[in-house]
Amino acid sequence: MNYSDLNKVTRKFLIGEGTKPSVNSYIQALGETLSKFRPRSMLESRRIEIANSQLKEIKRSVRRLEEQVNVLEEQLKVLEEGTDNK
Repeated sequence: MNYSDLNKVTRKFLIGEGTKPSVNSYIQALGETLSKFRPRSMLESRRIEIANSQLKEIKRSVRRLEEQVNVLEEQLKVLEEGTDNK
């Protein structure tokens, strides 16, 4: 790695470029946005209630998916270790 590459990596790290927010960050931001809405009618109130319940389901689904990814990553590590030993 030469000096200019090191400068680029350092600059990206310091500025925070190249990093995307996690799914949990998006979910949190959406929840905060929904909580700030003040319904002016029963229809708006019901829509916000439905959106909040859907957001809860999304959180549950994301949590399950993250658990599955962790299990699969562990299984992959075990498989990789098994092929290294042969």
